[in-house]
Amino acid sequence: MPLVCLGLSHHTAPVEVRERHAFPTYKMSEALSALRDYPAVREAVMLQTCNRLEIYAELEDYEAGVDQLKAFLRNFRHGAVSIDMSSYMYTLLGSQAVDHLLRVATGLDSMLIGEAEILGQVKEAYIQAQRAHSLGKTLHALFREALNAGKAARSHTGISGESTSVATAGIELAKQRLGTLIGKSVLVVGAGKMGSLAARRLRLEGCTELMLANRSHVKARQVVAGLGIGEAVEMPDLVEAIRRADIVVTSTGAAHFVLTKENVEAAMDGRADRPLFIVDIAVPRDVEPEVGHLDNVGLADIDALKGLVEITLEHRRAAIPLVEEIIAEHSERFAQWHQSRVAIPVVASLVQKAESIRSAEVERLLARCPELSERERMLITGASLTIISKLLHSVVTRLRERATANHAEALTFAEILDDLFDLRLRAEERAAARAEVAALDYSPHA
Repeated sequence: MPLVCLGLSHHTAPVEVRERHAFPTYKMSEALSALRDYPAVREAVMLQTCNRLEIYAELEDYEAGVDQLKAFLRNFRHGAVSIDMSSYMYTLLGSQAVDHLLRVATGLDSMLIGEAEILGQVKEAYIQAQRAHSLGKTLHALFREALNAGKAARSHTGISGESTSVATAGIELAKQRLGTLIGKSVLVVGAGKMGSLAARRLRLEGCTELMLANRSHVKARQVVAGLGIGEAVEMPDLVEAIRRADIVVTSTGAAHFVLTKENVEAAMDGRADRPLFIVDIAVPRDVEPEVGHLDNVGLADIDALKGLVEITLEHRRAAIPLVEEIIAEHSERFAQWHQSRVAIPVVASLVQKAESIRSAEVERLLARCPELSERERMLITGASLTIISKLLHSVVTRLRERATANHAEALTFAEILDDLFDLRLRAEERAAARAEVAALDYSPHA
């Protein structure tokens, strides 16, 4: 069955397009359940981060399956979107999809090379698919391989050295803009993973005037208590907090703008000519784009960090060749497993038929020899099992070896065994095996 990845990312789409396809975490299970209902989609996993949305799927048919994945994206959440999303999307097939996921999990495809957060996001996508029952054998094996590759890259190379994230890159941008954060008043909006990370980095930068606003005031107080500095702000007091701030860093999971032109404009009243710099690292964006046109207000979204990333992550590029070796190793391991599936139906049928004959003949023998002791019966049964195991071992081993070396030849071999041993594989099992071979040899479309 064809294995594909359909997606868009910071490589192909600006933030205003990516945010149109952002799925809130609470809707992911519902989305996967809806995706499972499309007839050409056998398995699916959705990977959602601030810089990408990707669907990994095993399909019954390539053309119909990709069309249904695109229809899902149009219909499930974005039916009213006027932008032609297809022009921003990429479709990867077979080994391309496998290698791409491995590059994502190891951090090579991230805007911030080697970012620490991506491996956790890949794991969360895998868990979400398990919970939604949209995960099957193929994507289970692929995502386990990707997680192992990501762990190996972080353990054995310098790809993730010197912790860097979107949050810390945003703060570096603020430092470049203002020179220093010491003595500045900073407001962080959002107490989730990125917001908390930003707050910790601000403390390390010497910031002592820190405000933290969050939808859950209890969570805001907990983060502030853990930092040992700052104050938790109620969301209804957001305008006043903006008025006091020199810098605002925002990263919430809201589906709407948290900082609008109206509330930022209100906050700027009474500030005289004191400028405000806002870093929006959320996708979908937290800050209405028109805010950047207000007097004395600077606004940077997540795409503005790209230039900074190129400079600050240069030292990680030395680790890329080692990570590429890890990717190649795990890609080959998955390919061998995937190709060996051609042999599974005939091996299972051959073993089942041999066991059926063995057990029937042993049972008949034991019925004709009631005088045998329990120990003698066990010895006869054990000997019959050993004979069957030794007889089938070379056949099964050779078939599996051929499946990993030459899957088309293995399919022919499997069909010969089916005929010789009268295994009577179902027509759909033979068709599925041929589809596996076709999928592995499939030439991807542009």
